[in-house]
Amino acid sequence: MKVNVEIDCTPLEARQFFGLPDVAPMQAAVMDKLQQQVLSNIEKVSPESLIQSWFTFDPKIAERFQDMFAAMAGFGGSSKKK
Repeated sequence: MKVNVEIDCTPLEARQFFGLPDVAPMQAAVMDKLQQQVLSNIEKVSPESLIQSWFTFDPKIAERFQDMFAAMAGFGGSSKKK
């Protein structure tokens, strides 16, 4: 014997039927806190602040980047004569 039971209800109605707590207020609070943290940290990942943090670490890093890019430009551009 096979019995199929279909129940058409929303997740909130199912939680209420089984006596589970309503987690919507907690989810809203967590999402608000997450949004506040993301918005407060968004300035830290802006291109300007990233470059500023990179260049304040070592004063000569700008020269090193320039040398690195100059060296990279020479790798694929020309072949060496033997």
